Amino acid sequence: MTEIYSAGTIKRDRRTKDRMDTLDAQIMTVLSEDHPQSIRHIFYRMTDPRLPEPVEKSDRGYRHIQSRCVLLRRAGLIPYHWIADMSRHGYHVNTFGDAADFVRSVSGLYRADLWRDAESRCEVWAESRSIASVLLADCKKLAVSLFPCGGFSSLSFIHAAAQQHNALKDKRPLVVFYIGDLDPAGVLIDVSLEKELREHLHSDIELDFRRIAINEEQVEEYDLPTKPRKEGDKRSQHVKYTVEAEAMPARDLRSILRIEVECLLPENALDVAKVAEQSERQHLRNMAAMYERGQR
Repeated sequence: MTEIYSAGTIKRDRRTKDRMDTLDAQIMTVLSEDHPQSIRHIFYRMTDPRLPEPVEKSDRGYRHIQSRCVLLRRAGLIPYHWIADMSRHGYHVNTFGDAADFVRSVSGLYRADLWRDAESRCEVWAESRSIASVLLADCKKLAVSLFPCGGFSSLSFIHAAAQQHNALKDKRPLVVFYIGDLDPAGVLIDVSLEKELREHLHSDIELDFRRIAINEEQVEEYDLPTKPRKEGDKRSQHVKYTVEAEAMPARDLRSILRIEVECLLPENALDVAKVAEQSERQHLRNMAAMYERGQR
């Protein structure tokens, strides 16, 4: 595994234009091979000392990568949608010209129930919005809910999530996949989350809670960069080093999640749902056409 102990292991002098071009090329290569990625994912990839132009693993290094990504997008060298960001959202009100316009607009939103014949239900919790931002597209495709904790999640947030399940008639086992940092605090977040979920879920709902990343085996398998735990931190003494979830390449993180989720789905569920969706969407478009003809 690659160990990065301090900013002193990487040069902090002002970069020349050639070195800046090398750094930009590294960023563009990483994003062209795998997107979308969050800024934090790109940053951790750029701290790899094996790169021709690595950055220091510090707030200063993060701000530098953030700045380069802004400039690269403004210059048109990387598309805006290659950078994932769930930290800010707009709020919109949808309006429609008439009933036909409404039916046609929502026809593309129709989703068949992938989980109708599955033996369990599933949802995903992530320690941060940064992690959640690179998982969102896959969660949508697999029709699983995604909850970014933001560290130790608020009691109200967990309670609201549990209440959604309590209100359902569906009492199949609930499988929760968790992704978070491997550090003295991070290994306590999912423990706290699981405890609170169990407390607020009705007793007739069986909960299967699984941390699927980051774990010690993955640190070795994926050669993830580590750093020492903070001196004086008395929590989780068995954790010998820290590894942020963003240190895992986004492509690998998504692959781990897809494998785990798809194992819970019936065979060919995605293909069967796709056929059903095409048929139902066409039916809705036909309905929209009928409304239009009736208005003439």
